[in-house]
Amino acid sequence: MNKRFLNMLAPAAALGVAILLMQLPANSQAPASGAKATKADPTAPAGTDRADPATGAAKGKGKGKAAITGPTPRQANGKVDLTGIWSGGGPVGDLAAGLAAGETLPLLPEAKALMDKRQSQDDPEANCLPTGVPRIAPYPWRIVQDDSHIYFLFEGNIHTFRQIFTDGRAHPSAKDLDPTWFGHSTGTWEGDTFVVDTIGYNDLFWFDFKGTPHTEKLHTIERYTRTDLGTLQNDVTIIDPGAYSKPFTLHFTARLQPKGEELMEYICQENNQDVKHINGPASL
Repeated sequence: MNKRFLNMLAPAAALGVAILLMQLPANSQAPASGAKATKADPTAPAGTDRADPATGAAKGKGKGKAAITGPTPRQANGKVDLTGIWSGGGPVGDLAAGLAAGETLPLLPEAKALMDKRQSQDDPEANCLPTGVPRIAPYPWRIVQDDSHIYFLFEGNIHTFRQIFTDGRAHPSAKDLDPTWFGHSTGTWEGDTFVVDTIGYNDLFWFDFKGTPHTEKLHTIERYTRTDLGTLQNDVTIIDPGAYSKPFTLHFTARLQPKGEELMEYICQENNQDVKHINGPASL
Protein backbone atom coordinates (compact mmCIF):
# COMPACT_ATOMS: atom_id res chain seq x y z
CA MET A 1 0.00 0.00 0.00
CA ASN A 2 1.61 3.29 -1.09
CA LYS A 3 2.01 6.40 1.08
CA ARG A 4 -0.38 8.46 -1.06
CA PHE A 5 -3.23 6.05 -0.38
CA LEU A 6 -2.44 5.99 3.34
CA ASN A 7 -2.45 9.80 3.46
CA MET A 8 -5.93 9.82 1.90
CA LEU A 9 -7.26 7.09 4.18
CA ALA A 10 -6.32 8.64 7.53
CA PRO A 11 -8.45 11.85 7.19
CA ALA A 12 -11.43 9.80 6.02
CA ALA A 13 -11.22 7.53 9.06
CA ALA A 14 -10.94 10.51 11.40
CA LEU A 15 -14.01 12.10 9.83
CA GLY A 16 -15.97 8.88 10.31
CA VAL A 17 -15.07 8.75 14.00
CA ALA A 18 -16.08 12.40 14.44
CA ILE A 19 -19.49 11.77 12.86
CA LEU A 20 -20.09 8.80 15.18
CA LEU A 21 -19.23 10.89 18.23
CA MET A 22 -21.69 13.58 17.19
CA GLN A 23 -24.46 10.99 17.02
CA LEU A 24 -23.95 9.63 20.54
CA PRO A 25 -26.76 10.32 23.06
CA ALA A 26 -26.28 12.85 25.86
CA ASN A 27 -25.23 10.51 28.61
CA SER A 28 -22.27 8.96 30.28
CA GLN A 29 -20.00 6.04 29.51
CA ALA A 30 -21.32 2.57 28.97
CA PRO A 31 -20.63 -0.14 31.52
CA ALA A 32 -18.53 -3.00 30.27
CA SER A 33 -21.47 -5.15 29.20
CA GLY A 34 -20.61 -4.99 25.50
CA ALA A 35 -24.25 -5.10 24.36
CA LYS A 36 -25.82 -2.87 21.74
CA ALA A 37 -27.78 0.35 22.31
CA THR A 38 -31.49 0.51 21.48
CA LYS A 39 -33.69 3.33 20.28
CA ALA A 40 -36.21 2.52 23.02
CA ASP A 41 -33.95 4.14 25.62
CA PRO A 42 -32.93 7.62 24.44
CA THR A 43 -30.70 8.17 27.45
CA ALA A 44 -28.83 4.88 27.07
CA PRO A 45 -25.19 5.55 26.22
CA ALA A 46 -23.57 3.82 23.30
CA GLY A 47 -22.62 0.25 24.07
CA THR A 48 -25.66 -0.72 26.13
CA ASP A 49 -28.79 -2.73 25.50
CA ARG A 50 -31.50 -1.99 28.02
CA ALA A 51 -35.18 -2.77 28.36
CA ASP A 52 -38.10 -0.67 27.21
CA PRO A 53 -38.79 1.50 30.30
CA ALA A 54 -42.56 1.22 29.90
CA THR A 55 -42.71 -2.57 29.61
CA GLY A 56 -39.38 -3.86 30.90
CA ALA A 57 -39.11 -6.03 27.77
CA ALA A 58 -35.90 -6.27 25.79
CA LYS A 59 -35.80 -4.36 22.53
CA GLY A 60 -33.84 -4.88 19.34
CA LYS A 61 -33.49 -7.46 16.59
CA GLY A 62 -33.79 -11.17 17.23
CA LYS A 63 -35.85 -13.12 19.70
CA GLY A 64 -33.87 -12.11 22.80
CA LYS A 65 -34.19 -13.85 26.14
CA ALA A 66 -37.47 -15.51 27.06
CA ALA A 67 -39.55 -13.93 29.82
CA ILE A 68 -39.05 -15.50 33.24
CA THR A 69 -42.21 -17.19 34.47
CA GLY A 70 -43.30 -18.96 37.63
CA PRO A 71 -45.30 -18.35 40.80
CA THR A 72 -44.81 -15.19 42.86
CA PRO A 73 -42.17 -15.97 45.53
CA ARG A 74 -42.87 -15.35 49.21
CA GLN A 75 -40.80 -14.91 52.34
CA ALA A 76 -41.12 -17.16 55.37
CA ASN A 77 -43.54 -14.65 56.95
CA GLY A 78 -45.88 -14.94 53.95
CA LYS A 79 -45.14 -11.51 52.46
CA VAL A 80 -44.32 -11.30 48.78
CA ASP A 81 -40.57 -11.45 48.15
CA LEU A 82 -39.57 -8.54 45.91
CA THR A 83 -35.85 -9.32 45.89
CA GLY A 84 -34.03 -9.73 42.61
CA ILE A 85 -32.31 -7.82 39.84
CA TRP A 86 -34.79 -5.94 37.68
CA SER A 87 -34.81 -3.93 34.47
CA GLY A 88 -37.34 -1.22 33.68
CA GLY A 89 -40.09 -0.15 36.05
CA GLY A 90 -39.97 3.61 35.48
CA PRO A 91 -39.68 6.27 32.78
CA VAL A 92 -36.41 6.81 30.93
CA GLY A 93 -37.05 8.97 27.89
CA ASP A 94 -40.60 10.23 28.43
CA LEU A 95 -42.66 10.32 31.64
CA ALA A 96 -45.85 10.39 29.58
CA ALA A 97 -45.07 6.88 28.25
CA GLY A 98 -46.63 5.57 31.46
CA LEU A 99 -49.98 7.33 30.98
CA ALA A 100 -53.10 5.50 29.90
CA ALA A 101 -54.06 5.87 26.25
CA GLY A 102 -55.50 9.30 25.49
CA GLU A 103 -54.21 10.96 28.67
CA THR A 104 -51.78 13.89 28.76
CA LEU A 105 -49.65 15.40 31.51
CA PRO A 106 -51.63 18.12 33.37
CA LEU A 107 -48.72 20.60 33.34
CA LEU A 108 -49.32 24.07 34.74
CA PRO A 109 -48.30 26.91 32.37
CA GLU A 110 -45.22 27.85 34.39
CA ALA A 111 -44.04 24.23 34.47
CA LYS A 112 -44.55 23.91 30.71
CA ALA A 113 -42.58 27.13 30.18
CA LEU A 114 -39.70 25.75 32.28
CA MET A 115 -39.75 22.48 30.36
CA ASP A 116 -39.60 24.33 27.03
CA LYS A 117 -36.47 26.22 28.14
CA ARG A 118 -34.48 23.18 29.17
CA GLN A 119 -31.46 22.06 27.16
CA SER A 120 -30.43 18.43 26.66
CA GLN A 121 -26.90 18.90 27.93
CA ASP A 122 -28.25 20.22 31.25
CA ASP A 123 -30.08 16.99 32.10
CA PRO A 124 -28.85 16.09 35.62
CA GLU A 125 -29.00 12.36 34.87
CA ALA A 126 -26.82 12.86 31.79
CA ASN A 127 -24.38 14.71 34.03
CA CYS A 128 -23.99 11.73 36.38
CA LEU A 129 -26.48 12.87 39.03
CA PRO A 130 -29.27 10.70 40.50
CA THR A 131 -32.46 10.07 38.54
CA GLY A 132 -34.90 10.84 41.34
CA VAL A 133 -38.35 9.19 41.33
CA PRO A 134 -39.95 7.62 39.32
CA ARG A 135 -37.32 8.02 36.58
CA ILE A 136 -34.93 5.14 36.15
CA ALA A 137 -31.66 4.83 34.27
CA PRO A 138 -31.51 2.22 31.48
CA TYR A 139 -29.51 -0.19 33.62
CA PRO A 140 -30.42 -3.05 35.97
CA TRP A 141 -31.27 -2.40 39.62
CA ARG A 142 -31.65 -4.64 42.65
CA ILE A 143 -34.23 -4.88 45.44
CA VAL A 144 -32.93 -5.97 48.84
CA GLN A 145 -35.55 -6.72 51.50
CA ASP A 146 -35.22 -7.12 55.27
CA ASP A 147 -37.43 -6.69 58.34
CA SER A 148 -37.09 -2.90 58.63
CA HIS A 149 -36.08 -1.64 55.19
CA ILE A 150 -36.38 -2.28 51.49
CA TYR A 151 -33.44 -0.98 49.45
CA PHE A 152 -33.26 -0.19 45.75
CA LEU A 153 -29.65 -0.45 44.54
CA PHE A 154 -28.97 1.13 41.15
CA GLU A 155 -26.17 0.18 38.78
CA GLY A 156 -26.51 3.40 36.81
CA ASN A 157 -24.61 6.66 37.23
CA ILE A 158 -23.04 6.71 40.69
CA HIS A 159 -24.21 3.47 42.33
CA THR A 160 -27.06 5.37 43.97
CA PHE A 161 -29.56 3.74 46.32
CA ARG A 162 -32.96 4.35 47.88
CA GLN A 163 -33.89 3.26 51.38
CA ILE A 164 -37.53 2.68 52.17
CA PHE A 165 -38.42 2.39 55.85
CA THR A 166 -40.83 -0.45 56.65
CA ASP A 167 -40.59 -0.28 60.45
CA GLY A 168 -43.72 1.85 60.91
CA ARG A 169 -42.02 5.21 61.27
CA ALA A 170 -43.70 8.38 59.98
CA HIS A 171 -42.23 11.04 57.71
CA PRO A 172 -40.32 13.83 59.47
CA SER A 173 -42.17 17.09 59.98
CA ALA A 174 -41.94 19.66 57.19
CA LYS A 175 -39.45 21.76 59.15
CA ASP A 176 -37.20 18.73 59.68
CA LEU A 177 -37.23 17.49 56.08
CA ASP A 178 -34.03 18.02 54.13
CA PRO A 179 -34.94 17.98 50.40
CA THR A 180 -33.04 15.21 48.63
CA TRP A 181 -32.87 13.45 45.26
CA PHE A 182 -34.87 10.41 46.42
CA GLY A 183 -36.85 12.01 49.23
CA HIS A 184 -37.97 10.31 52.45
CA SER A 185 -39.76 7.02 51.77
CA THR A 186 -41.93 4.84 54.00
CA GLY A 187 -43.34 1.50 52.89
CA THR A 188 -46.40 -0.52 53.91
CA TRP A 189 -48.11 -3.63 52.59
CA GLU A 190 -51.65 -3.63 51.26
CA GLY A 191 -52.23 -7.31 50.71
CA ASP A 192 -49.62 -8.38 48.14
CA THR A 193 -48.89 -4.81 47.00
CA PHE A 194 -45.99 -2.85 48.48
CA VAL A 195 -46.91 0.84 48.77
CA VAL A 196 -44.13 3.45 48.95
CA ASP A 197 -45.05 6.96 50.11
CA THR A 198 -42.35 9.59 49.48
CA ILE A 199 -42.05 13.30 50.25
CA GLY A 200 -39.12 15.65 50.82
CA TYR A 201 -37.78 15.80 47.28
CA ASN A 202 -35.52 18.51 45.93
CA ASP A 203 -36.47 20.12 42.61
CA LEU A 204 -33.19 19.34 40.85
CA PHE A 205 -33.86 16.09 38.97
CA TRP A 206 -35.81 15.82 35.73
CA PHE A 207 -38.56 13.24 35.30
CA ASP A 208 -37.20 12.22 31.89
CA PHE A 209 -34.93 13.08 28.97
CA LYS A 210 -37.52 15.62 27.75
CA GLY A 211 -37.02 17.75 30.85
CA THR A 212 -40.44 17.18 32.43
CA PRO A 213 -40.26 19.17 35.69
CA HIS A 214 -41.50 19.04 39.26
CA THR A 215 -41.18 21.17 42.40
CA GLU A 216 -40.29 20.53 46.05
CA LYS A 217 -44.03 19.99 46.63
CA LEU A 218 -43.71 16.64 44.86
CA HIS A 219 -45.31 13.68 46.63
CA THR A 220 -45.21 10.22 45.04
CA ILE A 221 -47.12 7.06 45.89
CA GLU A 222 -45.69 3.94 44.25
CA ARG A 223 -47.55 0.63 44.28
CA TYR A 224 -45.36 -2.39 43.47
CA THR A 225 -47.06 -5.70 42.71
CA ARG A 226 -45.08 -8.81 41.79
CA THR A 227 -47.66 -10.55 39.66
CA ASP A 228 -45.45 -13.58 39.01
CA LEU A 229 -41.82 -14.61 39.36
CA GLY A 230 -40.57 -12.42 36.50
CA THR A 231 -42.93 -9.42 36.52
CA LEU A 232 -43.04 -6.38 38.83
CA GLN A 233 -45.79 -3.85 38.12
CA ASN A 234 -45.32 -0.26 39.29
CA ASP A 235 -48.29 2.11 39.45
CA VAL A 236 -47.04 5.50 40.59
CA THR A 237 -49.19 8.52 41.41
CA ILE A 238 -47.61 11.96 41.00
CA ILE A 239 -48.95 14.70 43.28
CA ASP A 240 -47.32 18.10 42.78
CA PRO A 241 -49.55 21.20 42.97
CA GLY A 242 -46.51 23.33 42.15
CA ALA A 243 -46.20 21.92 38.62
CA TYR A 244 -49.43 20.03 37.82
CA SER A 245 -53.09 20.95 37.95
CA LYS A 246 -54.11 17.57 39.40
CA PRO A 247 -52.60 14.24 40.49
CA PHE A 248 -52.05 11.62 37.79
CA THR A 249 -51.03 7.97 37.72
CA LEU A 250 -48.48 6.19 35.54
CA HIS A 251 -47.92 2.49 34.91
CA PHE A 252 -44.58 0.79 34.28
CA THR A 253 -43.36 -2.81 34.27
CA ALA A 254 -40.03 -4.20 35.46
CA ARG A 255 -38.74 -7.60 34.36
CA LEU A 256 -36.64 -9.95 36.45
CA GLN A 257 -33.18 -10.52 34.99
CA PRO A 258 -31.86 -14.05 34.42
CA LYS A 259 -30.29 -16.00 37.27
CA GLY A 260 -26.61 -15.30 37.61
CA GLU A 261 -26.70 -11.68 36.42
CA GLU A 262 -25.24 -9.12 38.82
CA LEU A 263 -24.97 -5.37 39.04
CA MET A 264 -21.74 -4.10 37.51
CA GLU A 265 -19.47 -1.34 38.71
CA TYR A 266 -20.34 1.71 36.65
CA ILE A 267 -18.80 5.08 37.48
CA CYS A 268 -20.49 7.65 35.28
CA GLN A 269 -18.01 10.42 36.06
CA GLU A 270 -15.11 8.30 34.88
CA ASN A 271 -15.58 8.85 31.14
CA ASN A 272 -18.58 11.12 30.65
CA GLN A 273 -17.71 12.42 27.18
CA ASP A 274 -21.00 12.65 25.31
CA VAL A 275 -22.94 15.51 26.94
CA LYS A 276 -20.84 18.27 25.36
CA HIS A 277 -21.67 16.94 21.89
CA ILE A 278 -25.42 17.46 22.32
CA ASN A 279 -26.86 20.93 21.96
CA GLY A 280 -30.47 22.02 21.68
CA PRO A 281 -33.75 21.73 23.58
CA ALA A 282 -34.38 18.72 25.79
CA SER A 283 -36.13 16.07 23.69
CA LEU A 284 -36.14 12.39 22.82
